[in-house]
Amino acid sequence: MLVRFWGTRGSIATPGPATIRFGGNTSCVEVVTKTGHRLIFDCGTGARPLGAHLMAHSLHPINATILLSHTHWDHIQGFPFFAPAFVPGNRITVCAPKGAGRSLAEVLAGQMEHTYFPVELGQLAAQIEYRDLLDDTYNLDGVRVTTQYLNHPAVTLGYKIEADGVRVLYLCDHEPYWEKLWRSDAEPGRLESILHTGDRRHAAFMQDADVVIHDAQYTPSEYPAKKNWGHSTYSFATAIAAAANVKRLFLTHHDPTHSDDFLSRVEELSCEVAASLNSRMHVSCAYEGFEEAFENDGFDNPCAANEPLVDRKRGFALRIALVDDDEDIRFLARMTLLRAGHEVLEASGGADALELIETRKPDLVLLDLHMPPPNGFEVLRLLRSKEVTRSLPVIVFTANGDEENAAASFELGATDYLNKPFTPPQLEARVRSCFASVHGCN
Repeated sequence: MLVRFWGTRGSIATPGPATIRFGGNTSCVEVVTKTGHRLIFDCGTGARPLGAHLMAHSLHPINATILLSHTHWDHIQGFPFFAPAFVPGNRITVCAPKGAGRSLAEVLAGQMEHTYFPVELGQLAAQIEYRDLLDDTYNLDGVRVTTQYLNHPAVTLGYKIEADGVRVLYLCDHEPYWEKLWRSDAEPGRLESILHTGDRRHAAFMQDADVVIHDAQYTPSEYPAKKNWGHSTYSFATAIAAAANVKRLFLTHHDPTHSDDFLSRVEELSCEVAASLNSRMHVSCAYEGFEEAFENDGFDNPCAANEPLVDRKRGFALRIALVDDDEDIRFLARMTLLRAGHEVLEASGGADALELIETRKPDLVLLDLHMPPPNGFEVLRLLRSKEVTRSLPVIVFTANGDEENAAASFELGATDYLNKPFTPPQLEARVRSCFASVHGCN
């Protein structure tokens, strides 16, 4: 499987003398299988040179599948400059996570309105198909593609491609679920030592991968000021990939303020993190112009037999039980969830919550810990003691964001643990991810 980097920068393109080595174009990665299937991760400004390359060197017509992690501007701004989209006979499938509020075609058309761009989306001559994806598994032209929600303020998907006996993952715009990766009472570097179930699920998604391309926009010292912006540090990306036994890790989505010299130092520090965890993983910062063919005979192409893969059409409107004795918190959470299309049921204490859950049967519970009895710990214990609510997704959200309370919540069966205060986009993303982790297909 051939991997090429056409754009590695995050947030905004940064051309200039300080970004020559690692590149200044925003996110765009090309993957080509031995059978000629072409998949493109994201469509930042790197899509322009990619499109020019395809027009000059590919057989025509050109067929490509674009897998958008999400539709923030730095991940779609290259689409209007992707030359194959202007050529009759070319076939392009554009995939993105479902749930952005507007259709994918409407989102892409927005940046191509006449006010902003001289050619409108409907004027593109290629055959273009738009496809919404969920947290699921898909057969895209004979290539197995598995998706998983990432922790980002917008609805964002990570992608796992399996073909040619190789597993390649693209995990861009993802933030740790918890600032501290390892439990204090466990050996660092092991998957089972990861404190938060969200981080553990993220690691499991990339387990034993041949190649992982992972967001690493910040340094550990930069992260506190950027918390909840939806991006990782190089230390987190390296450590969690090491725990997942990844063979090759590329750090990407470089911050626009980070120069070539800065990223060279990040590369050195990341290698030190891997070595400290006794990992033999090869770590490097992604750079424009890199290409390498990866081979591995460890498993058969899972799509070779044309097995039926899941492609669900379910919607994402949930009935959510909101349990908190703080009226202001309930108001903020209620407005966020209603705006996302969910139905909201409310309780201000443990007794009311248990009755509400038994009678109204919600799809998911947002549960405070410290409230009129029984408290959140006891409510969670009672829910997990009953067969009917044993697998009910429960997000504990609390102002007591310490490791002891988090570990106790997970021990009792919490699905996720979210600190207060939270932002509305953060809450919406965590609800989606939490529900998918229980009811998803991967």
